Amino acid sequence: MQTWCRSIIKNPQKVTILLHLKKLKVYGSVWVSTDHDDIERVAKSWGAKVHRRSKEVSRDCSTSLETIQEFLKENPEVSVVCNIQATSPCLHPSHLQEALKKITEEGYDSVFSVVRRYQFRWTEVKKGCEEGACTQPQNLNPAKRPRRQDWNGELYENGSFYFATRDLVMIKGCLQGGKVTYFEMEPQHSVDIDVDIDWPVAEQRVLRFGYFGRGVTLMFCKVSGCLTNGKVFLSVCGEDMVSLHTRDTTGLRMLQKDGVEVVLLVSKDDLLTKSLSKKLEKVTGCEVFQVGEDPLKDVETKFKNLEWKDVAYIGNDAADVSCLSLAGLSAVPADAPACAAQVAKYTCKNVGGSGAVREFAEHVMQQKEQAKAQMKQDRIDRNNF
Repeated sequence: MQTWCRSIIKNPQKVTILLHLKKLKVYGSVWVSTDHDDIERVAKSWGAKVHRRSKEVSRDCSTSLETIQEFLKENPEVSVVCNIQATSPCLHPSHLQEALKKITEEGYDSVFSVVRRYQFRWTEVKKGCEEGACTQPQNLNPAKRPRRQDWNGELYENGSFYFATRDLVMIKGCLQGGKVTYFEMEPQHSVDIDVDIDWPVAEQRVLRFGYFGRGVTLMFCKVSGCLTNGKVFLSVCGEDMVSLHTRDTTGLRMLQKDGVEVVLLVSKDDLLTKSLSKKLEKVTGCEVFQVGEDPLKDVETKFKNLEWKDVAYIGNDAADVSCLSLAGLSAVPADAPACAAQVAKYTCKNVGGSGAVREFAEHVMQQKEQAKAQMKQDRIDRNNF
């Protein structure tokens, strides 16, 4: 359970992969199976459905097959199921698309992922065996030991994903059977997290070979409480004032320079910020858009056909919860209320009006760089292989 929780919470790109496939209409539905409250919260915040496992299939000795059978009993409309391990962080949507075609187009009953390895195997000599017992080679002739480049290696099941038809799971009681085949993954994508020592290697591999989507192209920033600290200064001459931090305005310009469109959201009820809209546009170079009690409704009315997975959103109150949940990247300042912080995918270390927007801008740009690096690597791989 600890591995599942850390994997899906610290690496939400796993859910991003699933939602990407849903957008392509590859799957009818996308589910996360869990009995953990935090995992359920994160999964729902990214738009996935949740299968809440029963106690009977949530024990330490429970198998994936038992959980899948329970899921299929509760969802009779599902004809093909794919079990994706949250401990395989370098899985890409293209892997799943190609594997699924083997069932839908080529007529296979089950497909599972493998990786090619070049390892020579020897029999184990267990303690207590008779003295002088020797190990024996299992897949090589030591007298004719091949070079790696002269050997095709062997296929090993890597546990990344398993496709199976309903009948195979429910009637035959297995995930691999019937007309069965495999999908071979490249070694750089075949990363498995099994014990704690696997984490440092996996986290570095994800930065190079993980899936990050296309990157953010549009960002919404709530003005009151994010770009400002929410305070209103009253002067003796009757003028009301708010303050902006230069770090935050610099962060907005950094995003614009990097090709991200930034829209500032002001509340129709915030008369002071509303009156300063023209000045905000001039200072930041961003469009200023007024929203009411339901920012999601107003934003989707103004900006048609939003691809929320390519949107970043920073908000700070209950009204922002829906947008924070839908956005591919979302954040709240450090002083945001719990209702908003619980659904945001990133919580800033800085408070509103004191660098939170700049901090989130840097986070967005980092994710964009990772997406660009991934696309560049994909092009290199296609050209070389």
